[in-house]
Formats: sequence, structure tokens, C-alpha cells
Amino acid sequence: MGGIVAAGHPVSAEAGAAVLRAGGNAVDAAVAACLASWVAEPLLTGPGAGGYLLVGGAGVEPGLLDFFVSAPSDGARASLVPIDVSFGDANQVFHVGAASCGAPGVTSGLEEAVRRWGSLPLADLAAPAAALARSGVALTPVQAYLFEILEGIVLTTPEAAALFAPGGRALREGERFASVELADTIERFGREGAAPFVSGDLAAAMVDWVGRHGGTLSGEDVAGYAVAAREPIRVAYRGRTVLTNPPPSAGGSLLALALARLDELGESGPGELLDAMAVAQAARTPEFVSRLGSTTHVSVVDGDGRACAVTCTNGEGSGLVVPGTGIHINNIMGEEDLSPLGWFRAAPGQRMPSMMAPTLMLDAEGAVQLALGSAGSNRIRSAILQLIVNVADHGMDARSAVEAPRLHLENDTVYTEPGIDLSGISLSGLTHAPFRAPNLFFGGAQAVERDPATGTLTGAGDPRRGGAAVSA
Repeated sequence: MGGIVAAGHPVSAEAGAAVLRAGGNAVDAAVAACLASWVAEPLLTGPGAGGYLLVGGAGVEPGLLDFFVSAPSDGARASLVPIDVSFGDANQVFHVGAASCGAPGVTSGLEEAVRRWGSLPLADLAAPAAALARSGVALTPVQAYLFEILEGIVLTTPEAAALFAPGGRALREGERFASVELADTIERFGREGAAPFVSGDLAAAMVDWVGRHGGTLSGEDVAGYAVAAREPIRVAYRGRTVLTNPPPSAGGSLLALALARLDELGESGPGELLDAMAVAQAARTPEFVSRLGSTTHVSVVDGDGRACAVTCTNGEGSGLVVPGTGIHINNIMGEEDLSPLGWFRAAPGQRMPSMMAPTLMLDAEGAVQLALGSAGSNRIRSAILQLIVNVADHGMDARSAVEAPRLHLENDTVYTEPGIDLSGISLSGLTHAPFRAPNLFFGGAQAVERDPATGTLTGAGDPRRGGAAVSA
């Protein structure tokens, strides 16, 4: 088998699988899928986003690239713009506008990944995404739902409305998102790499546009951004090794704590899972803060056994779309969960914290057995934890592991999907909040699993988030 790509949208997964068929490796495929997601999942990610990428397997020394959003310069700034978003049974206030914009790192990060580990020209990886942006991608039911609930954000500026809500309303299911300007920007990235976004005309246009609207993002903030190469966290679990995202990100550290607790307990039923989740929850300090944002993940294992897991986010987007570029800038500085001590406390250039945790699990022989990651705010860590348990403890393949019911502990509430049996488990001091059906609340996990005995690959995109897996 030539490999499998699991992503948050069928179009993103197919773009990555096409690269594997053309002879590219897992990193090439992951980058191509990420670029396609700028069009297929345009409210979740894009050239104004940030993220993390983890590589390992097939004789490659494991490594993680941190290209998450960093804080902009200090100074007088416009007020954050609160937008009330309804999720049906609950509302959430998001903060957007120019003051919410941090320095994006996604173009620098993807370029660096290709330079270190890729085998195909960046232009070849970008061309399919640019073509998608020109022809357009029809909104799936999940994407249409995201457009619906985030309509208040995309209507805050004429430029965002023109891109995402033509005719005065957000695009709906079956309607096509397309942008010639975004296509041109993707092609520029393919030809010239990150330079135009860091120190060239696109960077200048972004800084100028944010400044005009009252933000503090400066040319120095953008030009001074540097991708950070980090050593992944390693934690033993059931005779395997799990590699995940190290500090300053919070998610990987909390996942490692939960896995270590489960390994100590020896069992992994609902009671033990709650115990492990409680251990991780107790460790959350102001440094271990989380985010409720729009996130997307790609997992790839190629035919040679090399794996790449990459998670990116635009927050919910700031509402600022740079004219002539199709670049929707992130609103990471407006994420309340990232600023528990108050707004704008992070020093200029400081990486903002995140729960995102691209993860690899190695078998006893050191080969990649599982590549995974998830969207879903605080639920990222519990979704990844349960996928690892499903594969390592219960022998599930990727699809079974992804589709299995999940639970999540948050503060004093236990949330469960149908199929989680809590009978006989003490919930003293806890409130049980059962869901009537699987729900995107519990994350959007994308996974590829390799059977250590046969080498067979299986992949799954999370149906909770409209994900898909495509074989090469």
C-alpha cells in the first residue's frame, strides 16, 4: 500500500493521497493536504494560521516543528469585538477584530517541513490547492454548520463578508467557496515559499491592514517570526512509545500525564480513564490553558512507514481579510482561554499556548503504529488519549478507534457519548452530562494505524467533524 491520508475533509485527504501516488512521502502529502484545507476548510485554517507538525518513522529522527501564533507588539490598540456564537444548547463569546491578530507561522512552518523532510518541490504541493481555490469546493454539511455558527464573525467586515458571505449571508451546504485571490496567494507560496508572507509584500499588506483597523501587529513581529524545532515528549505506554507535542504547548504534556497514570493503573475502562483525566486536569495551571477554536488535523503514514501528523488553526478568524490576498488573519489574541490572567499579557514574540497535540505511537520495535491528532479544544487531549487506548489496549484499527464512543471530564462534569457505560463507577462530586448521539463536542480526530504484525494500514477521518481517509 502506498500509504493513507486522514484529514478533516475528503478534499484535503484526497489532495494528500494524490501526492503519495505521485511518489511523495508522508511530509509532502501532509503539506499538500494542509494547503488544500485552506480551501476545503477555510474558516478553520489558512495562510493567516499557526500550528505544529510532528514527523517520525522510517529511519527519520523524530522531530516537531512549532509554528504556532506569537503575540504582537504592545501599544495602543482598538477594542476586541465580542461575537456571540450559538452552539444550540450553549453560547460562546468569541473576540475578533484587529486587536485579536497575532503573528501567523503556518507558511514558515510548512516551508521548513518540506525543506527538512520533503521530497517534492513546494510548487508541486501547492498547485492542487490553488486549482481548488479557483474552481471552488462545495460546502459539506459540517462546513456549512461552521459557516452558519460563525456568520457573525465573517459579517464584521466587508472584505470577510465578500469572501465568506456573498449576498449578505454565509455560504450554505452545497454552495461553493472559491477565491481567485487565495489561489494566487497559494501559488505565490508554492513559487517563493514563506518569504512574501514574512518580509515581502504580503507581509507588508497584512501589517498595514491590521494597523489601519487598530491592531498592533508590526513588520518586526512578522519578519522576526521563526519556526521552533523541538524535541517531542516521549512517554511509555503498554510497551510502546508515544511521541507528542512538548511545552510551551499544553496539550502534549497533559496527554503524557494521563497516559503515565493509565500505564500505572494497568486497566483502561471508563473508571480508569476518568482517573487519568482527573490527574491531567489537576495539572492545568495558567500555563496549561486551552482553547475553544476552529482547528483541523492531518495524519499521514506513507508506504515506507514514515509518518507525519500536523494540526493547524486560525482560531475562529479575526474577520480581517487582507484585500487582494484572500488571507484571513487569525484571532488567537482574542481567545479568552489563552489569556486567563487578562488580555494582552503575553510578551511580544511569545508563543501562545495551545491544547493541540499531533502525536505518534511507536510499537515495541520502534516503528510507527499510529499517527493521530484532533480538533476540539479541551477535548483534544481526551480524544487522543482514548484513540491510543483503543488501539494499544483494545486492538482496534483506526476506524474502529476513531468511531468508538468517547467520554470527557471537564471541571466537575463528565460528558459521555452513547455507548459509554458508567454503571458501577463512583461519580461522587461529579455531574453526568450524557449526549444523545455522537457529537463534534468530543473532538475531530484523524488517525492512521499500522498493524505491527501484518503492516496493513487503516485510516479514519472523524465523522463527528466530516473527516475522511483516502488510500494512495
